[in-house]
Formats: sequence, structure tokens, C-alpha cells
Amino acid sequence: MHMAQSERSVAIVDDDPSVLRALKRLLGTRSIHADTFESAHQFLDSLPDGLPDCLIVDLQMPGMTGLELQHHLTLNGIKIPTIVITAHDQPGARERCESAGAIAFLSKPLQDELLFAAIDDASKKVRD
Repeated sequence: MHMAQSERSVAIVDDDPSVLRALKRLLGTRSIHADTFESAHQFLDSLPDGLPDCLIVDLQMPGMTGLELQHHLTLNGIKIPTIVITAHDQPGARERCESAGAIAFLSKPLQDELLFAAIDDASKKVRD
């Protein structure tokens, strides 16, 4: 069966279940399939099942932060366009994430249009 181009898959990693639910619902309004994970390790465990087109990851998480997850993926040669989201915009965090390869760095509460623009950017990168 041919998958429509609009059928994009996004993985969301955030330790806050309410954020996961809200984002999954939001993406659903644009027919974007979202898988949610409450930790970086849970996400990493899912990778053998296939890579998402885009990764949305919270910067601040217990265990492994969003930045550490990005470094881990890069070290292992796993390229997933990544959008970093954070409620605590620390000085230098944006620069560190972008130098680690993040395509966008967004502050919570997220602005829907910025998020969708970043996801569009990510899916263009997947197809390039």
C-alpha cells in the first residue's frame, strides 16, 4: 500500500504525559502520526522498529536529556531531524542544541504554527 506523503511520523519524547497527549492531539489535527515516549531510553528502545521522520524532544528530562539523546543518536550515525522543546530557556541551550544538529529550538508553551513549520522543515530534510 502506498503511503500518502502527508502520513508523516513524528516521535515525541517528553517526561510530562500531559505534554505528550497535547502534542499527539495537535499533530493529529494535521494527519501527522505521533508516537510518544516518556523517556529518551524508551525512545531508543523503539528505534529497531524504524526511524520517525522527525523527533520532538524535551530538553530537560530525568535520566537522559534531550541534548544527550541528540549526541547519542549522532554518535551512532542515526540521523533524525530533531526539534528541541523546552520550558526553561537557559543561556547557551539553543546554541548547544543547534550545534548538535537540532533543526529548531522552541520554547513552551509551543506556538502551533512554529511547530508545524519546524516539522515541515524536518520532513523536507528527510526527503533530501
